[in-house]
Amino acid sequence: MMKIDNIIVGPLQCNCYIVYDEETLDAMVIDPGDEPGRILKALEEKKLRVGFIICTHGHFDHIGAVSDLKEKTGAKVAINKNDLEIYFRARDQAAFWEYEITQPPEPDFFVVEGDELTVGHLKFRILHTPGHSPGGICLSGEGLLFTGDTVFAGSVGRTDFPGGDIRELKESFRVVISFPSATKILPGHGGWSTVGEEKETNFFVQEL
Repeated sequence: MMKIDNIIVGPLQCNCYIVYDEETLDAMVIDPGDEPGRILKALEEKKLRVGFIICTHGHFDHIGAVSDLKEKTGAKVAINKNDLEIYFRARDQAAFWEYEITQPPEPDFFVVEGDELTVGHLKFRILHTPGHSPGGICLSGEGLLFTGDTVFAGSVGRTDFPGGDIRELKESFRVVISFPSATKILPGHGGWSTVGEEKETNFFVQEL
């Protein structure tokens, strides 16, 4: 049985998701942006074994706790290669916004469109969804979409940061809303939604 803990971390209120198989206690952590102590406490309380740390993209508010989590858990860090430059500049990017983070380590592997990750009995497929950043990804599986900063409830990610592209974001948005209406959307910031709700209420539909 799948379980999800959502820990909202950091000054930019990033959704860090701990996704785990309740039977095997295998887990992955998606977008550990800050406050590693809180994330580690949640993992330790449930005695979870973290296999993967998944970065939906390289912006500092999504990766600020990667270094501490990897050091404590030994989990493998994954990101799409197209966001590697952003990932390696995260500390400088954070400083520009007057925040401080520990620069994450070299990723252990890169994920691309169609890759599959297994967490216990759970399976998730990688979708390459650029637009907010060149290497933005979503994870699809178990009736869920973890959308990072590609799609939010009622909105989409910004494209005015380096590497942003409004045309690519439109294509990525089309991919997201092509899923069954009952699919739950778990974004990088803000509340959860569904594909059906976004088809009806997201302003970006008008841009397609």
